[in-house]
Amino acid sequence: MLLVADSGSTKADWILTRSDNQAIHFRTKGINPFFLSEKDIIQVFQNAPEVQEYVDEVREIYFFGAGCSSPDRREIISNALSKVFKNAFVSVDIDIIASIYATCGSDPGICCILGTGSNISYFDGVKIHDSKHGLGYILGDEGSGTYFGRKLITSFLYGTMPAELSVPFGGKFSIDKESVIKRIYQQASPNSFLASFAPFMSDHIDHPFIVDLLKNGFDEFVETNIKSYPDHKRQICHFVGSIAFHFKDLLKEICETKGIRVGKILKHPIDELSSFILHNEVKNL
Repeated sequence: MLLVADSGSTKADWILTRSDNQAIHFRTKGINPFFLSEKDIIQVFQNAPEVQEYVDEVREIYFFGAGCSSPDRREIISNALSKVFKNAFVSVDIDIIASIYATCGSDPGICCILGTGSNISYFDGVKIHDSKHGLGYILGDEGSGTYFGRKLITSFLYGTMPAELSVPFGGKFSIDKESVIKRIYQQASPNSFLASFAPFMSDHIDHPFIVDLLKNGFDEFVETNIKSYPDHKRQICHFVGSIAFHFKDLLKEICETKGIRVGKILKHPIDELSSFILHNEVKNL
């Protein structure tokens, strides 16, 4: 049996392909080794009934996730998965590789993640080129859920959000300065907390304040990330993630004005990812 996972910080999508080629889809909370310990990760599977009866039958696991850029972080996840799935070979890698498999496949292209966080990489068809990006929710994450959540919160607390938005925003989230600071600086998963405010933009997508906020965020992502590649106008640029998917019209508009050629925009790459792994040899990119 083959188990494939694509995990952000908020949620993880899984596909278990049984020996009869039947696929089982399920979702767990996000598994990011920056915020979860080995024990925490094991507990995630104790709350995933869909896979319990198959833990001894799984033979291969390919996990792709946020926060897996360093060997020690990957080891946290690998150790946890090996303790749950005792008979499986386990491979753990960064989330951008999953997005490349799901969008570019074996063809060259630029792949961007715009979900809870943001990231980007260029794939030449053989290997991934080093990127200076993916600096996380404090230093980077331009155009991501954490980026927009931070903008919404600060504009609300500073009193710069228009009244017709600040009233429903305050009514929905019931936040103040003290509660926000405590939640961000003293509790777990502050990036997911920030990103949880982003859906508010969907509810008010026609308001000029929200439109400008989204355009400015996508513009910053393009200027900071995509334009860092000298031949970015020659490459197809793919996007993966809930922010890219839900606000794709504005994203496409910004890309068009910048001369960016947009390819696939996927909300969840798990289906394309699992299919690619089933039918292709997974290489060290």
